Amino acid sequence: MKACIFDLDGTLANTLESLVYSVEKTLKEMNLPMISKQQCCSFVGNGARVLLEKSIAAAGADQDRIEEAIEIYIRIFDEHCTYHVESYSGVEDTLKQLKSEGYKLAVLSNKPHRQTQKVIYELYGEDFFDAVYGQRKGVERKPSPAPLLEIVEEMKLSKEDCVYIGDSEVDVKTGHNAQLKTIAVTWGFREKSELEAAGAKKLVDSPEELYQCIKAL
Repeated sequence: MKACIFDLDGTLANTLESLVYSVEKTLKEMNLPMISKQQCCSFVGNGARVLLEKSIAAAGADQDRIEEAIEIYIRIFDEHCTYHVESYSGVEDTLKQLKSEGYKLAVLSNKPHRQTQKVIYELYGEDFFDAVYGQRKGVERKPSPAPLLEIVEEMKLSKEDCVYIGDSEVDVKTGHNAQLKTIAVTWGFREKSELEAAGAKKLVDSPEELYQCIKAL
C-alpha cells in the first residue's frame, strides 16, 4: 500500500456545523422554515445540489426554487465553510504517522472544490496532502469512480497501491466502483448499519484502528 485517499466531511473533519449553519442561513434568506440538524446530516454526501434539493423539500419548498437556493447557498457557504470545523480526535496524528512512513495522502470530496481546499488548507496547510479535490464542473461526482481514479493516475500509482477511506454509503460505493480497497469509518455522519447495508466490508471505529487496518492491507 502506497497511498491513502480520504473523504473529507465526516471522515477527516467534523464539518457538520458549517453545513447546518449555511443551510439555515439559506433557508432563512428564502423565507423558509428551518429543518433539523439531524435532517441536514442525513442529506450530506452527494454534493451541494443534492443537499439543497433535499433541504428545501424538507422545508416545504418546490424544486423550482432550487437554482435560487444554490445561488444563495454558494455565496453563504463560501464565507462560512470553515465555521466550527475541526479534525476528529486522533485523525491528525494518524495522518502524520502515515505521512512520516512515506504514504501519499489525498482528499476527494463531493463538497465544492473551492470550499474543499479552503477547509483542508485551514486544518492542515497547503502542502500536507499530495492532492485535494472537491466537486468540479465537468467531472462526475462520487459515487462515480472517475474522480477517484483521476487521483490514482495523478499520483502515478496503480489501483492496487491505493486505499479509499470514507464515512458514508456514497464513499463505500465510490471505492467499490473504482475497484479500490475501501475502508469505512464509523465516527462520521452515518450509522454503522447504513455502511454495512451499503456493502462495507472493512469498518473501523477509531483513527488508531484505521492505521492498523491500513498497515494490514
